[in-house]
Amino acid sequence: MKATQIFSYGAPEVVTVTEVERPAPGPGEVLVAVGASSVNGHDSLVRAGALKIVSGRRFPIGLGLDFAGVVAALGAGSGAVAVGDQVWGTVHPREKHAVAGAAEFVVVRADRLGRVPAGMSAVEAAALVVPGITALSALRTATHLAPGETVLVRGAAGGVGTAAVQLAHAGGGRVTALARATHAAALTELGAAEVLDYRETAPEEIGRFDVIVDTVGTDLARFRRHLTSSGRMVTVGLSPAGIAAIAASAVFGPRRIRTFSANPLTPQLDELAAQAASGAVRPVVDAIHKLDDVVAAHRAFDRGGALGRQVVAI
Repeated sequence: MKATQIFSYGAPEVVTVTEVERPAPGPGEVLVAVGASSVNGHDSLVRAGALKIVSGRRFPIGLGLDFAGVVAALGAGSGAVAVGDQVWGTVHPREKHAVAGAAEFVVVRADRLGRVPAGMSAVEAAALVVPGITALSALRTATHLAPGETVLVRGAAGGVGTAAVQLAHAGGGRVTALARATHAAALTELGAAEVLDYRETAPEEIGRFDVIVDTVGTDLARFRRHLTSSGRMVTVGLSPAGIAAIAASAVFGPRRIRTFSANPLTPQLDELAAQAASGAVRPVVDAIHKLDDVVAAHRAFDRGGALGRQVVAI
């Protein structure tokens, strides 16, 4: 079968599609015939070598944090799903994988799978699973958004950003989206009450917010100053400077900068499916790439500026 792997760290050009042995599921595991995967920030960081503490220096390393597809085979004791079920999920983000989600088949534990919402294609599911889970965690677990609160979503046009705009709006928040002006109409349609162009709007000009969801990871201290007296801020985009800002913000107690690493299991995936089924959130796809063109998907992700996800159809 084909799988996306790297044999060295670097730019998108190090990504290759190689022939590997098709894996077999062990006890408690499921073999999924993958229909689609998307490019995540995690994939870009692994590829660039920024997560060597996890991925190490032994190659090859598989890419593709997420996947959506069909159950192809079951290991012993993995009866929560059945062969033929349409599922979505992620590989473990803190483990090294020689074969990950951007492959024709992937093996994962059964408790890392959920059923895809009815009527959603593999491409749509792959575009939503990680952004949706991340946005839900940011708004519910990290910041506890309440109806009527004001929300700033920074990096609102990206995968997590578009999901956060929708879910914050569905949760009763009044959403301000910080993104390129070219995406204003689309973000308004997704639920933003106001769209500010980040290239023309300084942090000092944005006002104050009860909740700030940051997907960029820079200038965190400047944005934290724009919380209300009871405001909460979370970032899902990390940089060395951002990590320092998060640590320094601990002195502000509840108004500190929060962060987390989403690692969804079946209950979280099922909650996202329920949100999608209710119409609270839908996937946003910028472009669909073939597996053999996965390098182009990584280039587009690194280039930025798109609305929604880069999806690899397999």
